Amino acid sequence: MASPLAGKTVVVTRDAGQSARIVEELAARQANVKLLPLISFAPPEKFEEFDAALRRLENFDWIIFTSANAVQALEGRRQEIGLGELAAVKLPRVAAVGPATADAAESTGYSVDFVATEHSGAGIVKELGEDLKGKSVFLPRSDKANPDLPQALRKRGAMVTDVVAYKTLAPGETDRARVKESLKDGADGILFFSPSAVRNFLELLGADRLKALQGRAVMVAIGPTTAGALSAAGVQRVAWAADTTPKAVIEALEGHLSRTRRRTTAGANQE
Repeated sequence: MASPLAGKTVVVTRDAGQSARIVEELAARQANVKLLPLISFAPPEKFEEFDAALRRLENFDWIIFTSANAVQALEGRRQEIGLGELAAVKLPRVAAVGPATADAAESTGYSVDFVATEHSGAGIVKELGEDLKGKSVFLPRSDKANPDLPQALRKRGAMVTDVVAYKTLAPGETDRARVKESLKDGADGILFFSPSAVRNFLELLGADRLKALQGRAVMVAIGPTTAGALSAAGVQRVAWAADTTPKAVIEALEGHLSRTRRRTTAGANQE
């Protein structure tokens, strides 16, 4: 039986390097995939706080990774400043926001002790609960990261070292024409992987264009904070992939398209 995605145009709003698995899964379902990166990443402007935390890594009780980018930024910087192999370091316990982030951490050499069932920073805090009280937590994140997480950790009694491990950048002005060209024929599905991607889309094309696209396209939000960003932008047709894995994202999109097709078929039969 053909996938509901067969022949459909699906826009993936992150770069090719991070999208290989999901593009492969979409192509296997005969979807027409368009890559439209809406964010890019760069090193922080200053490294003092980041480096200081890395040099006392073994003094923390927990590292909390909220993205694969944080894992890559942390380990890349460790190597740059010559802190040696992970195997030689007494590491803190590691918590990951979801399975994709956990996979990135483990492939780098970390042993992940905890993966949030609710794939969000709030999920980590809620599920770890009293285990955070009096604990020292290292939180390497983007310069655009939501301030709610460190606040929630401190309310649980954690001592938090919240540092900028990387910068999240918006597309430049030269990308505006490319974005418009990619979407000129519309789309059947648009995948948003972060609130930053939603914000950058709004800055490039505006809220009216985003809301107009939902007349045809279903917006798939990866995680609750991204779903919240789309809802705040006025988007009503949001399929929320609670899991960050490619399988879960595609299932959310397929499920929505299947329901839409059934409603359309039923309406046609009644005429």
